Amino acid sequence: MKSFLAALGGITILFLASCTATKKSYPSYLQQVQDTVGKGAVNYPEPTIQKGDLLSIQVYSASLDPQTDIPYNLPNQGGGGISSSTLGGGGSSSSAGSSGGGSTTGFLVDQEGNIEYPRIGVVHVEGLTKKQLAAIIKGKFESQLTDPSVIIRYMNFKVTVLGEVARPSSFSIPSERITIFDALGLAGDITPEGIKTRVKVIREINGDREIGTIDLTSAHLFESPYYILRQNDVVLVESTEHRLKEEEQQAAFRRVSFALSLVTAAALLYNIFK
Repeated sequence: MKSFLAALGGITILFLASCTATKKSYPSYLQQVQDTVGKGAVNYPEPTIQKGDLLSIQVYSASLDPQTDIPYNLPNQGGGGISSSTLGGGGSSSSAGSSGGGSTTGFLVDQEGNIEYPRIGVVHVEGLTKKQLAAIIKGKFESQLTDPSVIIRYMNFKVTVLGEVARPSSFSIPSERITIFDALGLAGDITPEGIKTRVKVIREINGDREIGTIDLTSAHLFESPYYILRQNDVVLVESTEHRLKEEEQQAAFRRVSFALSLVTAAALLYNIFK
């Protein structure tokens, strides 16, 4: 029995030695960039409105009589959400259609890509930029309001970062502008076991889903359509093969440890009752 336990112990030691992690060097960000003075124009593409977006729409009027604007100051009761517009007279603004404390809700874009705006009705907004939608709403009100202006903002502009990062989560972006480096920074950066050369970005555009891959070490990184993220993008950072192998070895080690504990317990019982 002693020889058996000694042999089992030797096998376990050899297994643990084979599971020892080997240190590896991993590529760094922009590793392929050689020009230290490289310059390029920064182009932030205007995001387009998608299904499920929540929009804040504020309409301002230059009317000298604020009472003239009251009929437009109605909450939206359809289109998938409660909304409000802000109409002001003579440069002042007042919050409309909101409950207590002046809080303002938004217009939720429904599954048909529409919103329902007070005194306009259903407006198809999917695929439009904020500027395009503002022009449509302004055009509807030009004959009814004095010099109307429209301000639109996303209320749920967010990106999600998952996989080999320190803090995977969804992040709200008030500025509505974010690069993939910004998103990774919010998520605590890629872990040493994450693959920087093939980060995936899942994106929905006009009802179609696409999956793009971006190399964070490439000199052409800034040319990628996935360098600047859009609302509701999902960033996926894969694990290296070394990490996957390490996890497999750890699982195998747990199984061997469990088996060894059973054998040891059996040996103790055998010695007690023999």
